[in-house]
Amino acid sequence: MPVDALDAKILRLLLDQPRTSVREYARVLGVARGTVQARIDRLERDGVITAYGPRLSAAALGHPLLAFVHIEVTQGHLEEVADALAEVPQIIEAFSTTGGGDLLTRVVARDAAHLEDVIQRLISLPGVVRTRTEMALRERVAHRMLPLVETVGGTDTSAGTSSGASTGAGSGAGKAR
Repeated sequence: MPVDALDAKILRLLLDQPRTSVREYARVLGVARGTVQARIDRLERDGVITAYGPRLSAAALGHPLLAFVHIEVTQGHLEEVADALAEVPQIIEAFSTTGGGDLLTRVVARDAAHLEDVIQRLISLPGVVRTRTEMALRERVAHRMLPLVETVGGTDTSAGTSSGASTGAGSGAGKAR
């Protein structure tokens, strides 16, 4: 079932005010608490809502350096390399990709020397052919979902503006925008 305008309003509240009760969401929206709860349950079942919890700052956890590491894998070894990547705590995301590599990872590190140690660990994994690393200098658009929610729910009021966008790196801790 597609996301409708009420679903989008609920999602917006969940993103903007993640620690608010369902009762309060219902009051703000002017609908029954049971309606809001049923909608949230359906959004979870349909895979629209995938998780709850705070967004943590890797920098505040002592890992301020962010790099994107492209990994080329020996043909037929993608799954085992991906499984091995899951054992490296400094890899916070990994994606299979097309283009100039097989995997793209987001890696955090304490400093450049620590990043080199992590990369050397990756290079030593069976099935890894080579890596290519790009270091992030500054976050320009923080992870966000609200602008997308506003477009799919038929409530797009932004018309190209950054309405509801996160205010930058490290801000909005606990908000899963």
